Amino acid sequence: MSGGHLVAKALKAEGVEVIYTLCGGHIIDIYDGCVDEGIDVIDVRHEQVAAHAADAYARITGKPGCAVVTAGPGTTDAVTGVANAFRAESPMLLIGGQGAHTQHKMGSLQDLPHVDMMAPITKFAATVPDTARAADMVSMAFRECFHGAPGPSFLEIPRDVLDAKVPREKARVPKAGQYRASTRSGGDPDAVEKLADLLMHAEKPAILLGSQVWTTRGTDAAVKLVRTLNVPAYMNGAGRGTLPPGDPHHFQLSRRYAFANADLIVIVGTPFDFRMGYGKRLSPDATVVQIDLDYRTVGKNRDVDLGIVGDAGLVLKQVTEATSGRVNGGAVKRKAWLDELRAAEQTAIGKRLPQLRSDAVPIHPYRLVSEINDFLTEDSIFIGDGGDIVTFSGQVVQPKSPGHWMDPGPLGTLGVGVPFVMAAKKARPDKEVVALFGDGAFSLTGWDFDTLVRFDLPFVGIVGNNSSMNQIRYGQRAKYGDARERVGNTLGDVPYDQFARMLGGYGEEVRDPADIGPALRRARESGKPSLINVWVDPDAYAPGTMNQTMYK
Repeated sequence: MSGGHLVAKALKAEGVEVIYTLCGGHIIDIYDGCVDEGIDVIDVRHEQVAAHAADAYARITGKPGCAVVTAGPGTTDAVTGVANAFRAESPMLLIGGQGAHTQHKMGSLQDLPHVDMMAPITKFAATVPDTARAADMVSMAFRECFHGAPGPSFLEIPRDVLDAKVPREKARVPKAGQYRASTRSGGDPDAVEKLADLLMHAEKPAILLGSQVWTTRGTDAAVKLVRTLNVPAYMNGAGRGTLPPGDPHHFQLSRRYAFANADLIVIVGTPFDFRMGYGKRLSPDATVVQIDLDYRTVGKNRDVDLGIVGDAGLVLKQVTEATSGRVNGGAVKRKAWLDELRAAEQTAIGKRLPQLRSDAVPIHPYRLVSEINDFLTEDSIFIGDGGDIVTFSGQVVQPKSPGHWMDPGPLGTLGVGVPFVMAAKKARPDKEVVALFGDGAFSLTGWDFDTLVRFDLPFVGIVGNNSSMNQIRYGQRAKYGDARERVGNTLGDVPYDQFARMLGGYGEEVRDPADIGPALRRARESGKPSLINVWVDPDAYAPGTMNQTMYK
């Protein structure tokens, strides 16, 4: 059996159903093995897309994604996708080709020190030294993907290792379900009891449900806790959608107010990074509790009163169970706190209501994202790919189900949209996929719209087109004045609707806000990959853009 076929067997044992790839002579034996194992091969036009798609497949399915790329530039092209998965805690395996062992250090085609380059942005990076070890090392890489907080692994496989054949009995091929332990670890029982006691007695608690709530599939446990204990919940990242819009415990726009006034703040599966002001946005007088899969994340950048390391869903379930049977007088008293937060929410909505309903031309971005929010159904997976336009959407768009929000994550990588669509629609063909792009973001990986057409992966795409990299443009204007605001950030007036039609998809242009909704519905009904090119006001900036500290 060849090395490529052993790799495919190991992928099959892990439950991998599809690999994302761009062909190269170093890796074709893996394709041959995938055909035999019934693993789909989706070929893309750029290796960055392959890596992003593998990342997205993991987020959607809970199983690791896999991308396979050739040596040298094939692997370096995939670095951005791997780095994004690393910061987003997404379990994926990148397999890269390499020149033959027999040509080691001789200057073979596309030879580079891939493992050295990948080591800082993966949980595991290694070379497969021998054909008989190919499947074994694939399983080793997958184990490392799920050690602590999930993340990517990298394997480099030399061409002669992949092409060589060994007797089947000489190779170790791990059996499905028998080479990885459960990754669900509960919290320290004493710490769980302490958090239960804190929640029972807090007068103004607040909880932030981050991406690890979805990563651990802890949605039900999170919902039960906030409803049982009457705790207002905020959601970010992949945690969005944990509670549906309209739920009395679902809050979105009053987070800053809550964190400034709460007496107990529970942060679940979210680091104290730039999105959290490195922890400085939390009231210094509040009791702060942090729950995370990674020990190194707890208490980083900000002291905490209680830290719990463990599976988010399991820990939240433990906490709820620890309160069972107790008289919780605090839950009733917290009605006034929830009413206070709801009033803050309504004030924020009232301030932007004129823009949400604006009939101005060019179209105000708030009007666009409001129309998109109204368009979404319970089966719509929303994907955001961009800077300023996606910042607008984060304040307005509310996914209606868990696991139905996707964005790059903390690395802030532009260009994830098309590959995320590719993976989401492949993994969940029963779901509608709706993607909002900035025009700058779409241009990075937009040629793989062709891949969506070739593999019949329909979606509703919207380009918020202001012919600018507007998030950066704002900062340049703020720092250097109007005369230098357009240096290096201005794009052409590209008709992306025509681009979509050229590649065999559905395209439509929108300049009047009244036409947004009908255009979205026509894109849905087309049954094709689509792009609705919406011309938005280039002089409207999201509050999040204007508040970025790097521009102060």
